[in-house]
Amino acid sequence: MNRPGANRPLTALVLAAGLGKRMRSRTVKLLHPLWGRPMIGWVFDALREVAPERVLVVLGHQAEQVQEALHAERFEAVIQQEQRGTGHAVMTARPLLEGAAGELLILNGDLPLLTGPTLAAFLERHRSAGAALSLLTTHLDDPTGYGRVLRRDGAPHRIVEQRDASPDERQVTEINCGVYLVDVAVLLPLLDRLGTDNAQHEYYLTDIVSALAGAGQMVQGVVHADSREVLGVNDRRELAEAAAILGRRKRHALMAAGVTLLDPDHTYIDPRAQVGQDTVIYPNVWVEGASVIGEDCVIRPGAHLIEVRMGNGVTIKDGCVIQSSEIGNGAQVGPFAHLRPGTYLCEKVKVGNFVETKKAFLGPGSKASHLSYLGDAELGKDVNVGAGTITCNYDGVAKHRTVLEDGVFIGSDTQLVAPVKVGAGAYVGAGSTITRDVPPGSLALSRPPQRHIEGWAERKQKRAQAGRPAPQKKDEG
Repeated sequence: MNRPGANRPLTALVLAAGLGKRMRSRTVKLLHPLWGRPMIGWVFDALREVAPERVLVVLGHQAEQVQEALHAERFEAVIQQEQRGTGHAVMTARPLLEGAAGELLILNGDLPLLTGPTLAAFLERHRSAGAALSLLTTHLDDPTGYGRVLRRDGAPHRIVEQRDASPDERQVTEINCGVYLVDVAVLLPLLDRLGTDNAQHEYYLTDIVSALAGAGQMVQGVVHADSREVLGVNDRRELAEAAAILGRRKRHALMAAGVTLLDPDHTYIDPRAQVGQDTVIYPNVWVEGASVIGEDCVIRPGAHLIEVRMGNGVTIKDGCVIQSSEIGNGAQVGPFAHLRPGTYLCEKVKVGNFVETKKAFLGPGSKASHLSYLGDAELGKDVNVGAGTITCNYDGVAKHRTVLEDGVFIGSDTQLVAPVKVGAGAYVGAGSTITRDVPPGSLALSRPPQRHIEGWAERKQKRAQAGRPAPQKKDEG
């Protein structure tokens, strides 16, 4: 047997026109980031669980910036030129709702903690009950500032805002969360009846509750037990608390899936990140963005990973910074290495302490163990790069590539002036500056011959004792 409304089309309407004055910011509230992502973006994640056919977003303040922040999402923009309340926001979207069938899910854009399962359960309750209107509510010990849900015979019959509430009404602890489900055909005629006879002289969407209840139609209040999930973010304190809750949810989910976090309260993992089973993450590690970390990895203290893709069995040692890079199975990085965007490490590569890479490809088994810069470089298989090696990739005008073919050995303190290629199996002697291609299998040297000046130290000491300056000779300089 089909549930009432189970197959009816669903439209979502996100209210996102307000400025958010309590943020004390030049930036509209919904653009403030949570884990590097605008607050409103998390609402779209929750909506995906209920798969609305259409998503409408009511925009006002900084509308262009909000649209740009949501460029990856599918939605239709509605511009509310003048913000005159939640009811007015829905009235602004009315032209796009005329003739629409099915149900309308209305929710605020400042609900980053709202989850998809909560919306799915809310939709199920609404359809199962066959309600004309369902609203999501919760209870607060201190409901100050929120609209109170007033019930009669167990069902909501009115919502009163804080400024309009009587002293007795302000004692009610059930509050409105700003999430509604209503039949489009039921809602649209009610918009004509909204007025501004209230303390803020605004069109309150909540007035549809009393209109429907007064007409004898079923209004359902669905109480959500976790008030933190369904409350909006209004200031920077609440923004920080929301970020902490998102992070805590992610850590708990990872540990339940077999990831070891040695000190969860001091480990920071983006909710969008993926981490494989039996990976061990030490304290004070940051994982940002949609990073993907494989199985059996070890990430030691102080590592900062941003949009990283990592295979299995990788070790990231202390203090590494890695951004927009890919790391193959069994590779080792650090300590204190810096992998900049465009770095690709194949399996069993070793990048050691104080090595920096940028747009660099290191083939299987290659090593740069310490104190080197590899920028715009391509290394083949089993290449060994000595300490102090630099790829001089920039000539002041353009960047150029350095290519080190399979089995190349680069001695310490070498400068590779790009564009340059070192052929397979070639050696470069320590202290060389390489400006031309090196043939395969050869030895390249560019340092001057070593010279000895006999007796120089003794003569220098005698001149110092006599108070005479040392002669300025080229062969003794």
